[in-house]
Amino acid sequence: MTTAAAVVAACISQGVTLATAESLTAGLVAAQLAEVPGCSAMLRGGVVAYATEVKAQVLGLDPMLLEQVVSEPVAVALARAVTGVLGSDIGVGTTGVAGPDWLAGEPPGTVWIAVFDARTKHSLAEKLMLPGGRAAVREGAVQASFDLVLRLLTPAGE
Repeated sequence: MTTAAAVVAACISQGVTLATAESLTAGLVAAQLAEVPGCSAMLRGGVVAYATEVKAQVLGLDPMLLEQVVSEPVAVALARAVTGVLGSDIGVGTTGVAGPDWLAGEPPGTVWIAVFDARTKHSLAEKLMLPGGRAAVREGAVQASFDLVLRLLTPAGE
């Protein structure tokens, strides 16, 4: 079973829905979930918020927060905001630098991912330093996002 399939199965078994707010990954998280048969039972949709102004105008993020766009607070805010915008239980947020250039003082490969559970208001976030070119960094962020969703949905000790 792929990690995407595991996320779909976990969401369906727990009766939760999921939505994504993706900057760095530009829709890849949602796209990989959509490849899994049966995903319509849990996938609400996704917002590709690649441009900073989209993060503010569509998702309602504070422009002051966006001054450091590659950060934990932005990843968490993306995950939280998308649960409200798309009406999901779980939100996934991704932000980072795919390269080849630095962004906001951060080197290529710097990624922040976050997940937010709207039912409990609990979030998890993780910083990654991923090697490789743009495609490798983006794919690594997608897989790490799936792992973080599974960690959020798996109670401690299971």
